[in-house]
Amino acid sequence: MFQNAERVHTALTANLEKRILSWIASRVPQAVGPDHLTALAFASQIFAGAAYAAASRDPRFLWLVNLFLALNWFGDSLDGTLARVRKRQRPRYGFYVDHIADTFGALALVCGLGCSGFVHWQVAAGLLVCFYTLSIEAYLATYTTGRFRLSHGFVGPTEIRILLAIGNTAISRNPCIQIAGGHFLLFDAGGVAAIAAMAAMALSAAARNTALLYRQETWR
Repeated sequence: MFQNAERVHTALTANLEKRILSWIASRVPQAVGPDHLTALAFASQIFAGAAYAAASRDPRFLWLVNLFLALNWFGDSLDGTLARVRKRQRPRYGFYVDHIADTFGALALVCGLGCSGFVHWQVAAGLLVCFYTLSIEAYLATYTTGRFRLSHGFVGPTEIRILLAIGNTAISRNPCIQIAGGHFLLFDAGGVAAIAAMAAMALSAAARNTALLYRQETWR
């Protein structure tokens, strides 16, 4: 018998976000369902990637990226809340569709970022690899421990969108940053820091869950 995994969300914005989403969900028209919101989130990531690519010719497209990130937050965060508020949950279908959409959406977003000229493609590729590594770890942990971790420490999807939007605003004015007397692309510097942080998160989570499962299944 399928059992829905316990959701663990410890991000900085988690409590406020939960209250806001519940308020919005109770006011969403009946004609709008969770699948519509999932489709909105997926389309928004695709368009955000396209806007990043277009920003290579005109930095003003970065403002469109921020708009699509906001729409992605709206759809991706609200679809599950709406299903729970209406008591029309489909836990297996919802989990699978939501995260397979995130998988392809992230690919489109990072490919667009890599084509933008605001970051070297090697850094963009590293970000995508680390994102997929964290995702795989989270899905394996969900299956084996029964706990689905939506965030790592105080950082979750909403915080990442906020940081991206702040970065987009900054590079629309000046794409470079000075470090130790050298000039670097801001997104290269931020991307390398994010890669290091995500790698540390993945290794920490892997070690923690391995130890947990070992203790739970050790023969005595």
